[in-house]
Amino acid sequence: MLYLVPTPIGNLEDITLRAIRILNEVDLILAEDTRTSKKLLIHHGIETPLRSYHAHNEHAVVNSIIEQLQSGQTLALITDAGTPGISDPGFLVTRECVKANIKVECLPGATAFVPALVASGLPCDKFFFEGFLPHKKGRQTRLKYLCELSTTFVLYESPHRLIKCLKQLIEFCGAERKASVCRELTKMHEECVTKSLEDLITYFDTEKKVRGEIVIIVEGKAPIKKEKRTY
Repeated sequence: MLYLVPTPIGNLEDITLRAIRILNEVDLILAEDTRTSKKLLIHHGIETPLRSYHAHNEHAVVNSIIEQLQSGQTLALITDAGTPGISDPGFLVTRECVKANIKVECLPGATAFVPALVASGLPCDKFFFEGFLPHKKGRQTRLKYLCELSTTFVLYESPHRLIKCLKQLIEFCGAERKASVCRELTKMHEECVTKSLEDLITYFDTEKKVRGEIVIIVEGKAPIKKEKRTY
């Protein structure tokens, strides 16, 4: 069988006891970056062999992975941080396992957008997860669509594109739309700032350098109030 095992998004303590046990018991761990994963494994005393599995080689190696699983081996998939398949490699091998009737089990655990969403103070009873926007083609189309949603929506962004993204959100959502920017989640310099989009630009544009992976939470569009007719 294949285990999908979430790993910490920053703080190495944010891993479950079950995840540590599984990573010790499996025959092989598929890792997005073996150098990054090795630090986690050493920290928790895990000596299971690693094999590289990432976005650039997954199509080339997926068939051999399926063969390993069919031969009776049990494997675990981990990414650099968070839950496999959420804006990270994992979908392809999971789909192929399901096609081949190989059991897949996903453990609960760390993912960046959940703590960012809950800590934002914006409505989270319903939300739309977008993840990373297209860099060029289709980006404005997606932004226009998202800004018309009545529910909170979630974006992932890189630190060097943060200001550009906030300015584009203003273009389609308006300067007064509430949003939250969370960065360095679970780390020493963790920060979640909730303000209007305009105020967020002012806040982060004065920073010398924005660091860490970025989660942007944006409030949904307010319903248009219908005017009461007077007769």
